[in-house]
Amino acid sequence: MKCQHANKRTPESSWRGALMLRAVIWAARDWAVTDGLVWLHLLKTVFAALLALGVAMLLDLPQSRIAMTTVFVLMQPLSGMVLAKSFYRILGTAVGMIAALVLGAIFVQQPELYMLGLTCWVGACTAAAVRYRHFRWYGFVLAGYTAALISIPMVIEPNGLFLAALTRSVEVTVGILCSSAVSALVVPLRSSTALQSALHARYLNFTAFAATVLGSRVERGAYERRFADLVDEIVGFEATRTFAAFEDPGMRTRSQRLARLNSEFMDACTRLHALHQLLKRLRASGATATIDAVEPYFAEFSSLLSAQTNQLERGRLHVAHVANALPAFQATLPRRVRKTRRPLESSIPEALPDFDTSAELLYRFVAEFIRYTQTYASLADHNPVRERLATRYINKTNGFVVALAFLRTAVVVAVVGWFWIETDWPTGGLAVIGAALTCALTSTAPNASRLALQMAVGAALATMAGYLYNFHVYPNIDGFPLLCATLAPVLALGAFLASRPRTSGYGIGFSVFFCLLAGPDNVVTFAPDLLINNGFAIVVSMLVAAVGFAIVFPPHMTWLIDGIRRDLRCQVVLACKGKLEGLNQHFQSSTHDLMYQLRVLLRKPSRAHRHALRWMLLTLEVGHAMIDLRNEAASARYAEALHPRWRPVLREMSDDIAQLFERPDPRLLTRALVSVGAATWVARQILETVHADRDRRHDLQRVLGCLHFIRTALLDKDAPFNVR
Repeated sequence: MKCQHANKRTPESSWRGALMLRAVIWAARDWAVTDGLVWLHLLKTVFAALLALGVAMLLDLPQSRIAMTTVFVLMQPLSGMVLAKSFYRILGTAVGMIAALVLGAIFVQQPELYMLGLTCWVGACTAAAVRYRHFRWYGFVLAGYTAALISIPMVIEPNGLFLAALTRSVEVTVGILCSSAVSALVVPLRSSTALQSALHARYLNFTAFAATVLGSRVERGAYERRFADLVDEIVGFEATRTFAAFEDPGMRTRSQRLARLNSEFMDACTRLHALHQLLKRLRASGATATIDAVEPYFAEFSSLLSAQTNQLERGRLHVAHVANALPAFQATLPRRVRKTRRPLESSIPEALPDFDTSAELLYRFVAEFIRYTQTYASLADHNPVRERLATRYINKTNGFVVALAFLRTAVVVAVVGWFWIETDWPTGGLAVIGAALTCALTSTAPNASRLALQMAVGAALATMAGYLYNFHVYPNIDGFPLLCATLAPVLALGAFLASRPRTSGYGIGFSVFFCLLAGPDNVVTFAPDLLINNGFAIVVSMLVAAVGFAIVFPPHMTWLIDGIRRDLRCQVVLACKGKLEGLNQHFQSSTHDLMYQLRVLLRKPSRAHRHALRWMLLTLEVGHAMIDLRNEAASARYAEALHPRWRPVLREMSDDIAQLFERPDPRLLTRALVSVGAATWVARQILETVHADRDRRHDLQRVLGCLHFIRTALLDKDAPFNVR
């Protein structure tokens, strides 16, 4: 009886056991989506590298280590990234091979002219990589340093150049195919899955953020930081959309819809920002009557968004239901706003401009948010309808940034190449390759000098590890399985360092140059002096690049920041004078792209960072309002016949605002405000003429709302040209 009683489990012990089991399951799930993904990436990278090495040896390629090096340059956590990168790498390798053959044929036995041609080619490819970015960046980068990688070792023996180019291309292709196959077939982490998760998280976060802003529960600093993060999400989304299209036919058919979704998200963000700015100005000016009149509608929509966000997070509501529920609020809003407006007409008529502008901005934000929600909900359709109109995200890179990338690459490669030719340095050719590779891989880094220095340290460690493997490990092993077992730890170490943001430079330098300097071939050469000299040449070239980037061409040059900021301001000129068809998409995407570039250069919070962010916010406000104004004016063409000054006054206002943002100046600011006032006066004259016609009255009220918002934006004390 005692034994039976001892074996019985009490309810309390069962409850504790269930809790412990649940805790273990939660911990395992948390590890699987955090550190587990890192370990999976490491295992796949090492496996792909060893597979590429084995295939290259099986094919009896002369430099099997090139295939293994390719894997470390190419491998990414998501399969779509690897496939996209592989596609552009193949193109870049082919173009680089052709360039190597052309340079070698034209400048045979002319090392000075050959070095000049190679320097210009590498510099041009690096500049093009900076201009186009994403994985097109990688295609241009490969076209640059592949030419150096192929032709420099054979520049003294031009007869073997063609065979060397073909062999190198085959070795690179083996690495591409192995990394792509492992990424796509071995526990694949698809970009499409990551994209869907990111879209859902972005929708929830933006809805919660909008509810907070409309409910007036966000501080200024927190708002600016959150809005700046939205810029990064918008730009990063385009890259992920491209990756997903490479691996998933479903995402390929939805690619245009996803582009439209991102465009609508930009519009919704801009409308939300306009509402936030107007509310801030109303509070600063003490317009309590207007605030009391419009705040109930803001609070109601904020509560609606908060409730739906909570239900979506708990899985009790589907986005499609939200898309159907929001139009009910939109349908009743105009009638209720008109009812609120009537008492103001007689009691406080001076509050009508602020009230009308607030109501119009709320209408537009609700409409943009519903459009964004409906497009997001339509992604769940298994038979999507192909988009009729193409939505393009337009990259815009400052010309000075592109020119600087060319100049610093050309100077670094030319200095190392000149030293090689003048001193007849035996391993100087490898130093030129290292310089070209360093300039290419650091071309878009926020701190190129720091990354180059980290790569130099990683290459130095790779040289020491290579010496250990070449003369103490390789001679004592026999067979490919044992070779894989000895290589796996050092390859995993390099991949682990490369996967961490703070140590990525060390990991890249260690992984790539361990494979390049000490990777095994079918016929291993045991020459310690050659290994040390090669490693020394690589490290010296990277140090030269780091010094050049830090002293001669630092990334935080004031004139460079000012140049990008000037391009950002000139987006308002585009909004004032650009062709209306497709103008909104062009303006939104290029403005966010320029701000993202400033965010990359100005990572640390500073006065320059805040100043650049304020210019971006003001550019979005005024530029978007000018596009709205031009669209409303195009719809109200009848106004030209009702007032002779209508078209000239709008043209003068557009010219004055464009000049203000081209050259910010107090005199031009005063002139722009006078022009806005003149346009407002003419619009009110026309409004009195058409007041009996309801549709035309609403057209002119929308025009007046745009003009009033532009005026308040120019007068804002926080605007960059008003801050002292």
